[in-house]
Amino acid sequence: MALAACSGGEDTSEFDSLAAGAVAPATTVDESSSSPADIPAVSDIMKKYTIKQGPRYHDRLHINSVGRLAEVFNDSNYAQYVFAEAIGIRPIHTLADAYHTTRPMVHIVSNEYYLVDSLTHSLPFLVPEAARLLKRIGANFIDSLGSRGADGYRIKVTSLLRTPATVKRLRRVNVNATDSSTHQFGTTFDLSYVKFACSDSTRTINEEDLKNLLAEVLFDLRNEQACMVKFERKTGCFHITTTH
Repeated sequence: MALAACSGGEDTSEFDSLAAGAVAPATTVDESSSSPADIPAVSDIMKKYTIKQGPRYHDRLHINSVGRLAEVFNDSNYAQYVFAEAIGIRPIHTLADAYHTTRPMVHIVSNEYYLVDSLTHSLPFLVPEAARLLKRIGANFIDSLGSRGADGYRIKVTSLLRTPATVKRLRRVNVNATDSSTHQFGTTFDLSYVKFACSDSTRTINEEDLKNLLAEVLFDLRNEQACMVKFERKTGCFHITTTH
């Protein structure tokens, strides 16, 4: 039986491992200002449910199948690019560009809804619409866990804003990376479906169930036309672009 990879460690560095001299966009906005009132706090979410306490090992969840993930989540890079270009920033090509992004950016840091992994090819920034979507996904995932009698897990963010330089470096190790990456617009992020952040290693959940629970959350948001999603098999992530 598969067991979800459990990682509770936070990345404490302010920025990712990028080329020397990379800095934060000057036009950043407070993350809290990008969160609408309809995204509840985790404490409020958990008040709705009675969760079994004590150690749990390899727990299984009830899953509502959405179908074959590679077929259900198959929004092409071209389709995502249309939204990314319309909503996002002009791609940052130089250090000077970082001080003059065409739209305000939200600094994405680990919080009660999600954990930001140690990033190697991206900067922790998104446009406000994408930041709201990411927080909504995290809240919905926790809510869905609670409705199945489980808790203690958050989604893990593995990629955020990229530059042409980081895309070029990434293409050497990732066959899914393209020159026309939507990550360059700040509208797109990747969520791992093989690794989740858990707060207690004695209360573990089957990793396939966690993956499919996240798929349920994304399926509902995609049906609301809130996002476009690509299931990336080789990199173990959902590639997600906000649509509004």
